[in-house]
Amino acid sequence: MTRSWAEPWKIKMVEPLTMTTRTEREEAIRAAHYNTFLLKSDDVYIDLLTDSGTSAMSDRQWSAMMLGDESYAGARSFYKLVDAVHDIYGYEELIPTHQGRGAEHLLSQILIKPGDVVPGNMYFTTTRFHQERAGGKFVDVIIDEAHDPKSMHPFKGNIDLAKLAAVVDEVGSERVAYVSFETNVNLAGGQPASMANIKAVYAYCESVDILVMLDATRALENAYFIQQREAGYEDRSIASILRQIADHSHGATVSSKKDNLVNIGGFLALRDPDLAREARALLVAFEGLHTYGGMAGRDMEALAEGIREMVATDDHARSRVGQVEYLGDKLIKYGVPVVKPIGGHGVFLDAAAILPHIPLDEFPAQALAAAIYVDSGVRGMERGNVSAGRDPVTGKNRHPKLELVRLTIPRRVYTQSHMDVVAESVIEVYEQAETITGLRFTYEPESLRFFQAEFESVS
Repeated sequence: MTRSWAEPWKIKMVEPLTMTTRTEREEAIRAAHYNTFLLKSDDVYIDLLTDSGTSAMSDRQWSAMMLGDESYAGARSFYKLVDAVHDIYGYEELIPTHQGRGAEHLLSQILIKPGDVVPGNMYFTTTRFHQERAGGKFVDVIIDEAHDPKSMHPFKGNIDLAKLAAVVDEVGSERVAYVSFETNVNLAGGQPASMANIKAVYAYCESVDILVMLDATRALENAYFIQQREAGYEDRSIASILRQIADHSHGATVSSKKDNLVNIGGFLALRDPDLAREARALLVAFEGLHTYGGMAGRDMEALAEGIREMVATDDHARSRVGQVEYLGDKLIKYGVPVVKPIGGHGVFLDAAAILPHIPLDEFPAQALAAAIYVDSGVRGMERGNVSAGRDPVTGKNRHPKLELVRLTIPRRVYTQSHMDVVAESVIEVYEQAETITGLRFTYEPESLRFFQAEFESVS
């Protein structure tokens, strides 16, 4: 008999949710110009826009916030954070930032020279923006299976060593700023890299004198998948696997608003003290003093506690990913096209397969996200053509192979009953997919357009 599992926490406080009518939601999505980012949260029932900064903090984290040292320089809260990062991740140098993109900015500025190339396992929107803004060029070296939503490869986040070596051979190792290695690749559907691949990439880069910089934002979830899927790790703790991932890198950017269970904060972690010195000089100019960066003392206290809490037992990661799989499995059983295997932080709907009648330049994923909101008040987000932006040379829309709607599940926030409501809504929309029409821009920002773009129906 298969036994049920339950969340490893209990509810101490509740936050009422807004229940709206379909007519109200139709008005709200028109007012938001069919962009779920522009919806007011008061008009949303179940918010799966992102898992960034939307986690529920624990009683211990809330208690820790009362201990925050708000000294401008040398706050003890900073040193608690330094110790937590060193103990769990193993990095010697810590540069605190307001969130992950602050760390991405610093890393790009200290390592990228105009004309440099940055190979990585699929782009992420803000990461590529900072790399390109610094004069670099991102080159995708992820394995081919990552671009196939139907592929059941267990580690679709792997870097293709042959592709990476070809880039290095073409431009020379001196023109490779660093290898950008994302754990649990977001735009591939939350797909992990194997430990074997992480080790192989690190060994190759060491041999050609190239730095490996992790996006370790969701490295905890990556460690969970290694434990579950890779031979030899089934009896290892998630904490030890996470540490081994970090050990095979020269540094990492982290948006602490995900794995680390806080609502704001992040950091750049490095091993080279000289690089850390450069980063701190920029930190003071762009974020704040080196002992608080972009965070208050209370935020650093909650973050230090969250880092330790996420690995205190394996139960947290098992429950977190288990809820994502619960939703994904319900949709798969009904035949809804999703990215497989189910990833770590959300279920990714294959909008191109659900809406084959809508051309890519009419943004099927954007239209699907809007339709799901109208049906139920569930807010997801587009991860496809709109997010990819335009080619800077041709000015044409980039057409990624994956045109997806991301249903991202916050940590420790929703119950399985909420997931049932989400599944029923997606299934309902899927059954009526032929009635959904495409969208066109009425306002298009020059960069990172998915945040603020405005649309209208082509009909």
